[in-house]
Amino acid sequence: MNWAQYIKTHGLLEWPYPIRYGEETTVPSDVLILGGGIAGCWAAISAARMGQNVVLVEKGATLKSGSGGSGCDHWLNTPHPGSSITAEELVQWELDMTGGYTNALSRYIAARESYDTLLELEKMGGVIRDVHDDFKGAPFRDEETKFLFAYDYKSRVHFRVRGSTFKGSLFKECKKLGVKILDRIMATGLLTVDGKPGSRVIGATGFHCRTGEFLIFRAKAVVNGLSRHQRNWCFSTEIRGNANFRPTQIVGDGHAMSWRAGAEFTMMEKSLPTSFGSPHAFQPYSHGNALNTWVPCSLVDADGKEIPWVDRDGKILETVGERCMPAPGQKFMGERTPVHEHKRPEPIPDLEDRIRKGEFRLPLYADLSRMPEHERRAIWGHMVGEEGKTRIPVHVYYTEAGFDPTKDLLQSYLFLGSDPMRGSIRPQDRTGGEIGDAGGLVTDWNLMTNLEGYFAAGDALFAANYHYHAATTGRYAGRKAAEYAKKSACPGLNRKQVDSEKSRVYKPLENREEIEWKELNAAACRIMQNYCGEFKNDELLDLALISIKELQQYDSDRISVDNPHKLMRTLEVYNILTCNEMIVLASMARKADSPQLGFKRLDHMSEDPSHWKKWIVLKNLDDRISSREMPLDFWKPLAENYERHG
Repeated sequence: MNWAQYIKTHGLLEWPYPIRYGEETTVPSDVLILGGGIAGCWAAISAARMGQNVVLVEKGATLKSGSGGSGCDHWLNTPHPGSSITAEELVQWELDMTGGYTNALSRYIAARESYDTLLELEKMGGVIRDVHDDFKGAPFRDEETKFLFAYDYKSRVHFRVRGSTFKGSLFKECKKLGVKILDRIMATGLLTVDGKPGSRVIGATGFHCRTGEFLIFRAKAVVNGLSRHQRNWCFSTEIRGNANFRPTQIVGDGHAMSWRAGAEFTMMEKSLPTSFGSPHAFQPYSHGNALNTWVPCSLVDADGKEIPWVDRDGKILETVGERCMPAPGQKFMGERTPVHEHKRPEPIPDLEDRIRKGEFRLPLYADLSRMPEHERRAIWGHMVGEEGKTRIPVHVYYTEAGFDPTKDLLQSYLFLGSDPMRGSIRPQDRTGGEIGDAGGLVTDWNLMTNLEGYFAAGDALFAANYHYHAATTGRYAGRKAAEYAKKSACPGLNRKQVDSEKSRVYKPLENREEIEWKELNAAACRIMQNYCGEFKNDELLDLALISIKELQQYDSDRISVDNPHKLMRTLEVYNILTCNEMIVLASMARKADSPQLGFKRLDHMSEDPSHWKKWIVLKNLDDRISSREMPLDFWKPLAENYERHG
């Protein structure tokens, strides 16, 4: 039944909750956590275990919200007693993969604390081992510990886990520790000493997405566990149910409020062509491929002819088992990387040429039936099923529809234009935050930003990625925030700042109600596609900034807002516009091409010259934008800095 049919049958729905616009509630705490995702829950648990009064604020429902709320199938980069790989080596493969453009500071914290975090999660109820002996005797299982490993069966630093059990376990632990969880609350702004941007953070504001009630949060320390920016270049809800790789309500709320408060950001100029968020691709992991969750899947062509796999040196691999073993002389493999030292085996890289020559015929298919039983069940049932956003829409629905991996093929859309990871796409259809490393907050080794008392974890950090990283940095930031809160008082709030934010939040209720919030989001995307797309120069970026300002000034107050939910959606789009502004300003500041950042300046043709291999750090103080430069290796030395602070 579509919406029109529903209205004809049932009539228009009345808003089911009491409306309390303007009513205020003040909530005090020692440590305030913004965001109830993986990073936020871990931060709350860590701070509460140190005896702090913790309040957690979440826009959705903490039980299942966030990028990792529905699960994860693997837990990366984890040194442990059964492996000889070090944290330094694991960070290095990521630095090699990105040409140095990653946050080695937070990645090192994650690698150092990943195994302890995993064991701690198990005590809460998360399933991290093969407890029912489903894979007894499999080459990726350690028989003594019952750990399961992915991608590299020799070095064993990437764990297979039952991530669907994680969020519920974290939620219960928060409740057990007395964390006050406030769901359906959208955080809107940070509160600072004397109400000044750039000063110490002492709380936040928010409103209830169902009642419209305004909340004032007071705190000695605040942790930003909110996620990254999305919906900047691509936005589609009606055409495709899954409009983003991460949940659609993740738009960069934390980025926008931090920017308004004077926090420092870097890497915001990064964007890459992608079909994520566009109507052109299918649900990730819902089709046959040989990447990530589907490794080491067998692929066949339309005639059933198997596609060969090769190791990093181009040697043809004869067995499925060899696809997860290092090549001769290779110490370990990264989760994914094109860099030779840590490159994984893959289907033949010249497949397209061989299709053109007639050796193979499209379409391609995943053929799990040809694989050893343990590998087939590891992919279909464990990896697909535990990966975020696959358990219900892929594993459950496909199984109910009759898909049987022991005999059925699953079509791959590689070379057909609809593969979300490798499909052909328009260069202006880009992502800044949906996948991979993205721009975000800059912190010190305590994960505190340049704003005193304001910490960041997970996807709030620049160059963040992966479930294990969100968990470990959340755990670390919560600990550091608690230490800070124990030594700090909570200054009084500046009422003028509170009133100003309250006025901003409710202003959309006065709108002319001419368009829907989706139209403003679509217009914002078109600006970014046109003027901050694949190719950039000063004039295009000037036009982008002018156009964003015009949307903010002339079109933002045209959106129809007739209930608290639409108010939330409207404020989200306002935050998207703020993030777009940050992206454009960062793009203006970088004056050279950078392949690693997906960045092309047609008026500065030199590609990644040595003097431009650096971070551009921006901040906003009362609409005065300032920038500074930071060396790519600002985090050195890793071990010494961690030991000093960790």
